Amino acid sequence: MSFSVMLAQLADGMVRTVGIFFLTLLFSLPLGFLVCFGRMAKKGAVGNLVGILFRAYISVMRGTPLMLQLMVVYFGPYFLFGMSIGNKWRFPAIIIGFSLNYAAYFAEIYRSGIESMPIGQYEAAKLLGYSRTQTFFKIILPQVIKRILPAVTNEVITLVKDTSLAYALAYAEMFTIAKQIVASKSDFTPFIIAAVFYYIFNLIVAVAMEFIEKKLNYYH
Repeated sequence: MSFSVMLAQLADGMVRTVGIFFLTLLFSLPLGFLVCFGRMAKKGAVGNLVGILFRAYISVMRGTPLMLQLMVVYFGPYFLFGMSIGNKWRFPAIIIGFSLNYAAYFAEIYRSGIESMPIGQYEAAKLLGYSRTQTFFKIILPQVIKRILPAVTNEVITLVKDTSLAYALAYAEMFTIAKQIVASKSDFTPFIIAAVFYYIFNLIVAVAMEFIEKKLNYYH
């Protein structure tokens, strides 16, 4: 196999890796807010029950391996409902598994940012006539985003590397393709190329997040 053919195959795998990355962020970032609000629910018996359920969800997602979660999502419909699974279900299962896992981590990051806000800001907004919804979206949320961005950046960078776990469901993303080439050609080069691809992708993500962070530091 020529170097150009090897590079083309790995580049195709990288496109699939990028697809997992962006779709996971697309679903997990907003889902994290839903989990966060559920986790923080406290008012009344229903609120306490919701809070317990979401805390249990976060505990399970963070306490079990992502690879295991991917397998549960993929094989679960067959063992639980007798549904047929195959290639068409493989990619959706990967996105669902990744999104559910990362939503739990993002939820805790969101919660830490929201709970770090001084209570005085809520009281001041109430005196100015803001509703709770207006207070959150116009005053609290912009500050929370600034505070949690470094932690979110760490999770996003981790996601780039975690995409390689898609191999557990025999999905041919870049790392899987690199392993297949190494196994068939006894050549370590694909791993080196894959490492370069991952590093460049991570570097782009880190630079983009740093740019956003600087844009949000408008008081500095």
